[in-house]
Parts: sequence; structure tokens; C-alpha cells
Amino acid sequence: MKAVIPPEHSQEVGEVDALAERLRSHIHATSAEIAAIHVHGAKSLAVQAHFAKLLRLELGFGEEVVLTPQSGFVTQARPDFFFRLGLGRGVIAEVERGGTTTNNHDLKDLWKAHLSPDSHHLFLIVPWNNWKADGSARERPFQVVARRIGAFFGDPRREIDVLSAHIFAY
Repeated sequence: MKAVIPPEHSQEVGEVDALAERLRSHIHATSAEIAAIHVHGAKSLAVQAHFAKLLRLELGFGEEVVLTPQSGFVTQARPDFFFRLGLGRGVIAEVERGGTTTNNHDLKDLWKAHLSPDSHHLFLIVPWNNWKADGSARERPFQVVARRIGAFFGDPRREIDVLSAHIFAY
């Protein structure tokens, strides 16, 4: 079963897709720089800072913005990046590294997007591989994340209040 985008959101989805394409192009164009940053023992903030060059400086995402709490929930959701599309509408962008799947950060990010009344779209930027000290792959988060996040779309019984999720591998 394929998810259906409501007609009133088709223009918004087009805008989100254009932002996603810019991010995809950035990842491709800077892959050597990303590879030099994403090594065993590297700090997550170094990877986030790389993506801030595009998201914050070029595209206008806010960084570490506290979102409006969902009614009935005590939360101070603070995504890595947030882009306001309009009143009460936006895109959360999260950059993950070591704990993407081992600590379920991907699912926490989706939950954050679901609970936030400000966001309806999620950009999840995750490693293709995480590395061991010897340089070999420890795990491959992208494949797991794509499968797990994809499970929430396409069947009305499983759907959540997130209109779109874009998963990017670096």
C-alpha cells in the first residue's frame, strides 16, 4: 500500500523535497570531507558541524531550536536543526553517528517529529557504516534505519503524524 499525500500538502512536500535534494547533493559533493571527519572515535559534534554549513548557513535551518511542547506531554524537544515551512509546519533534521541504532536514536528522532506540533517532516542523516578501531565496519546503520522508519509509512494502521521522512547516508 502506498502512502497518499493530501492535496493541501503537495506544495509543501515539493518544498521539502527540494531541501532534501540540496542535502543529498551536499553529501555527495563533500563525501571526502565527511570521510575524514567520520572516523572511529570522532565526536558527533564534528559531523553535526559539517552539516551545519549547509543546513544552517545556506538553507536557513535553526540549530538546537526548542520546539513547542505537545499538549499533555512534558518535553523540551530540541532537534539538531529545524526549518520552519509556515505557521506550525516544519522540518526536523537530525544528525546521528554512533548510537543511531544501538541506542535507538533513529526511533527517538521519529518520535520527536511525531510529538512536535511544529514538525511534519523528518530529515535523518545517518552513517552508512560505523567503524571499529581497525578501520573495519562495526555496523551498517543506514540499512537498519531505512527499514525501521519505513515501517511507519504505507499502512494506515501504522502511520504516525509525520508526513515525510527522508533518510540520508554519509
